[in-house]
Amino acid sequence: MQKLLLLADEAIALGALDGGLSGVYAYPGTPSTEITEYIQQSKEASEKNVHCKWSTNEKTAMEAAVGMSFVGKRAMVCMKHVGLNVAADPFMNSAVTGVNGGLIVLSADDPSMHSSQNEQDSRYYGQFAQIPILEPSNQQEAYDMAYEGFELSERLGRPIMLRITTRLAHSRSGVERRPVKAQNELSYPKDPKQFILLPAIARRRYSDLLTSQSLFQESSEKSKFNLLKEGSNKKTGIIACGIAYNYLMENINIAADYPILKICQYPLPRKQVEKIMSDCDSILVIEEGYPLVEESLKGFTGKALNIHGRLDGTLPRQGELNPDLVAKALGLKYTSNVIIPAVVKMRPPSLCMGCGHRDMYEALSVVIKEYPKGRIFGDIGCYTLGALPPFGAVDSCLDMGASITMAKGAADGGLQPAVAVIGDSTFTHSGITGLLDAVNEKSSITIIISDNETTAMTGGQDSAGTGKIEAICMGIGVEKEHIRVFVPLKKNFEEMTKIIREEIEYEGVSVIIPRRECLQTLKRKKI
Repeated sequence: MQKLLLLADEAIALGALDGGLSGVYAYPGTPSTEITEYIQQSKEASEKNVHCKWSTNEKTAMEAAVGMSFVGKRAMVCMKHVGLNVAADPFMNSAVTGVNGGLIVLSADDPSMHSSQNEQDSRYYGQFAQIPILEPSNQQEAYDMAYEGFELSERLGRPIMLRITTRLAHSRSGVERRPVKAQNELSYPKDPKQFILLPAIARRRYSDLLTSQSLFQESSEKSKFNLLKEGSNKKTGIIACGIAYNYLMENINIAADYPILKICQYPLPRKQVEKIMSDCDSILVIEEGYPLVEESLKGFTGKALNIHGRLDGTLPRQGELNPDLVAKALGLKYTSNVIIPAVVKMRPPSLCMGCGHRDMYEALSVVIKEYPKGRIFGDIGCYTLGALPPFGAVDSCLDMGASITMAKGAADGGLQPAVAVIGDSTFTHSGITGLLDAVNEKSSITIIISDNETTAMTGGQDSAGTGKIEAICMGIGVEKEHIRVFVPLKKNFEEMTKIIREEIEYEGVSVIIPRRECLQTLKRKKI
């Protein structure tokens, strides 16, 4: 078969396509974005009419993927870890409904917060939902898990979580393709009430989920992705999960005599875990993210074992792991404090030169200085960089859509003026409902929807709000005369400050829309 050099994101996309995918649903979010983009650019996907349009947010993506599963087709939904919070309601309930066609829920975690608000570990969500979890250690496994994940989902009757991390998602390795499977034919659930979660049905479905745990356990015990390697040095046994197994392998010439349990499918393979724990005096757990396995081991046996990992400081409690940290935990020689050339040292991110957000912030910064008690509530997107020099114009950044609702809450508490800054894509993702709350209560807030007609932060994907922002605001109930649009350019500075000042003075809900296409997407159109 064909062998390719792929990012793990690309390997997952190709594995899903080769595994009979009928539709991928997603909202852009680093480090998961490239999965959907690969499918969008795939000639094979186009020829097979695989659905690959962007969704408005992760919740709608999850629900649409469940809908495709309902009709017997194989679907994948992709998001970053904080996106899973948005999709949590349908995700949790999909574990109860189960599936008809195979369903893979891809969650890409971001240890060290390269482009995220937190380090949350999606394995806990999978454990919370009580569904099987797959966690590849390399690109080939990422491909294989996507390829085989649909059949696993159909065999077990539940969605499957596929969890990756930034380091794996954005690194390349050789991947060997497997024979392409045909898409499933249209079919309906054998149980016509399977997807109707009325309490009486939900209780039965939940009971089935609990009963299925033994099947999930058996599948994990037999999984080719979990591997126990015997070793002569019984002083320490090593349990390495997902990509952390690679960090261990970087030191394997020295650590080769340790018993090693590689875990890439959950629930934990109990027999293998009990074997390594009974054979060894102590256990070192190496896992990327939270100490899920480390915490779980403490209740596995009655044997008084020393269990080491992130909880006791053997490995750092936060941030990404790496081979040096693993070597140090094993008491091996390691390299640290590598000198980074000045030319590649970390620099704070900044808005592109000529970006419309810059001109908007310059005008907003001038006006807000006239109101010493005023505060600006930010959101998730390129414009979050308005918090950094030279603007220093943003006082909060919580989650997608929070700018509007935080501004409303602050206004409810007596803050005046309360200004929200949100982008066009983030507005349609999760800002609309906050605006509806503000309109219903006639809140005195000023909302700036900085519209660059794209989802710029993640690479310029389509924005669900393009061409619709004014209509949406009017439909929600914002008064037409307080929906103001301007072009954010330096030559329009006086007009911009005038409009911002007028709407801040208005005691009600006002929406200002600075609109100018993102320079990067405009540049790509011209190439």
